[in-house]
Amino acid sequence: MARDEQLKERWEGLQHKLSAQFADGELMELDAIIYVIGVQELGQVHRKFKKDHKIDLMHIAICRLLEPYGYYEFDYYDEDGWPHYKTLEELPVLKAGEQSVLMKEAIVQYFIQNGYID
Repeated sequence: MARDEQLKERWEGLQHKLSAQFADGELMELDAIIYVIGVQELGQVHRKFKKDHKIDLMHIAICRLLEPYGYYEFDYYDEDGWPHYKTLEELPVLKAGEQSVLMKEAIVQYFIQNGYID
């Protein structure tokens, strides 16, 4: 199976599994899945978040997802338990479709590493 086909298959399976667990079966889009990862990484899963915090959570998720690619490195947890990352390398300029593929690939790898999917 070609790499792109495998990613597409894994992404769709992950999307459906997460949607069933977190969105009553309504298909979750990329941003919603990034948000869920941010909440998971913060570890405060039962807390309600304001809009500003939701953006911060997505930033945490993106840093965590792109850490294995060498773009970010975990730095420290602040006094409120929020993780902070430092930039190691600037992200390359990518077209929207390329950004989407990179994020989907990183998300699939994240959930494989965490044992959520095979």
